[in-house]
Amino acid sequence: MFKKVLIANRGEIAVRIMATCRQMGIRTVAVYSEADRNAKHVREADAAYYIGPAPAAQSYLCIEAIIEAAKKSGAEAIHPGYGFLSENPAFVEACEQADIVFIGPPAAAMRLMGSKIEAKKLAQSVGAPTVPGYNGESQKESVLLREAERIGFPLLIKASAGGGGKGMREVHVESEFLDQLAGAQREALAAFGDSTVFLEKLIGQPRHVEIQILGDRFGNLISLGERECSIQRRHQKIVEESPSIALTPELRAKMGEAAVRIAKAAGYVNAGTMEFMLDTDGQFYFLEMNTRLQVEHPVTELVTGLDLVRHQLLIAAGQPLGLTQEHISPRGHAIEMRLYAENPAQQFLPSTGTVTLFHEPQGPGIRVDSGIESGDEITQFYDPMIAKLIVYGENRPAAIARMCDALEQSAVFGVTTNAPLLYDIAQNHAFQQGETYTNFLLEQHLIDDNVRQNERSLRDALIAAALRDIAGETRPDISHDNALPEAVSRNLWKTLGPWRMIGENVYATYRYGDEEHRVAIQSRQDLKGTWSVQVDGQPAETIAYTAAKNDMMLLRRGPEQVRAYVQRTPEETAVFLSGQMYRLQRKQPPQVERAAHGASAGGAQKMLTAPMAGTIVKVQVRDGQQVEQRQVLVVLSAMKMEHTITAPYQGTVRRVHFQEGDVVKGGAVVVEME
Repeated sequence: MFKKVLIANRGEIAVRIMATCRQMGIRTVAVYSEADRNAKHVREADAAYYIGPAPAAQSYLCIEAIIEAAKKSGAEAIHPGYGFLSENPAFVEACEQADIVFIGPPAAAMRLMGSKIEAKKLAQSVGAPTVPGYNGESQKESVLLREAERIGFPLLIKASAGGGGKGMREVHVESEFLDQLAGAQREALAAFGDSTVFLEKLIGQPRHVEIQILGDRFGNLISLGERECSIQRRHQKIVEESPSIALTPELRAKMGEAAVRIAKAAGYVNAGTMEFMLDTDGQFYFLEMNTRLQVEHPVTELVTGLDLVRHQLLIAAGQPLGLTQEHISPRGHAIEMRLYAENPAQQFLPSTGTVTLFHEPQGPGIRVDSGIESGDEITQFYDPMIAKLIVYGENRPAAIARMCDALEQSAVFGVTTNAPLLYDIAQNHAFQQGETYTNFLLEQHLIDDNVRQNERSLRDALIAAALRDIAGETRPDISHDNALPEAVSRNLWKTLGPWRMIGENVYATYRYGDEEHRVAIQSRQDLKGTWSVQVDGQPAETIAYTAAKNDMMLLRRGPEQVRAYVQRTPEETAVFLSGQMYRLQRKQPPQVERAAHGASAGGAQKMLTAPMAGTIVKVQVRDGQQVEQRQVLVVLSAMKMEHTITAPYQGTVRRVHFQEGDVVKGGAVVVEME
């Protein structure tokens, strides 16, 4: 077995691989970019080597730098994780030339299956069904348009070298095809260095079901069952589970056999995944193969009891698989949800910044794979995933209940996350019934309002915010002469903000969504450490609270307790409670300059800003140009995805502040319109 392994990756997957290596007595080597100098995966490793600047192309995608780090460290093998170089056959060959073991498939198998076009041809040769489409060699616009017309709309444009939704576009009408084709090719080139695309018929109401396979160098190859990964945003999975409720034992066996046939025909070794589309009639179609460890591998580990990373290491070290198909008998049910720093209410726009608090859930059957801790930063350069929440139960209802518990315990401050959306999914009736298709988010309208708040929870969030804001700087057990202790009273008049003292009450005013809420609190002299709290004029209730570590508060109504996490910024008080995030805007004093001058200027001019830090990849207008409402002005690339800046109304471009190739900060003015 290897004595030292270099992990050519970052974030949660690097931390995950290191955990298994430690258990096996293998020393680990991390690599890091300038942006990751103090990252969790660096802190977890036995040794760490700097490999370049923050952009992935200059660090994590730099083969020479990684090979050099492996040589310097004395690592005998390299584990690529997922993403970055994990499916790059040139990297496999570079490892071989350096006499370093690559923990994954041979370069030939990777090259064959890494091309979605060639993989489909191979699948067809062994009798596996594939989706109708075009996978020819020509990449001319005219040829692709003609083939699109032949296939019919709607259809999918997909990057041949792609994955994770990169370079994939859904096209419903012919008039949109060429624009979507250009965007897909541009995105594919940026993400994979290859702009080749192919076309597929879009199947209505499909499920995305994949089969995990594992094979050794001696020809032993088995299937480890399926994962359902139908709930996606931007064609990228956010919820995965095993087993799939849609598969019968017979269908499961057929799909597993097809996956093994394809893998054997490819000469595949190590862990890999065959992805299939399943229609409402139970017909499955081969889509592609991922020649690496999947993000969602933990759900397979939980239902099979196998450590896939351990088996990857054993196979790479030349040991036989030691498992047959008869050994695989999955039990129970596992679900994984991906916690991202992004805003579902704004087309899943990534959120960058420092994670000021990350409270991980704990309990039986709960597993957290994370590359982030409190104080770490989410940057523009990499995928915004914070953690994977994985749960196991004896059946699907038990696993769903456990996931709800895990989400209620999880709290992230400092960046916007998709946690409320995940909580909505877990509690959604269609999800609980197993009605999960690839259009689930759109069909269920879960992202229209992001979160559907419970009135009781909102009330508790307002109470927690007011107690934190008004009473938070003094001990609740101080004896009071009047309504408030002197420290609080003095603090109120010093900070002003939303607070007003009227009689014996102090009022805090918050705006949540389109509504304004008022909370009145008064200390109870007869009950030390308690407060009389009134929300929006409703009957007052007696609340005791305790401030704990990590910004946690316990609200007590007699014997009943509510746990909340609270953090304040200059503009808002954020409360995480019952699986939801409440951003309560505090009433701000009027801005004199804006009040005096803003009204006349606001209607005449509009500053269009970058929604996040990124690189300008396309400028489609010039100074002085007349534009239509919703016309695309600038295309920004960030976190491997493209984001468009469009005209909010018909008007004139006054000035474009940046050129193609420029790097901009989040919030920077990109275009001025009038």
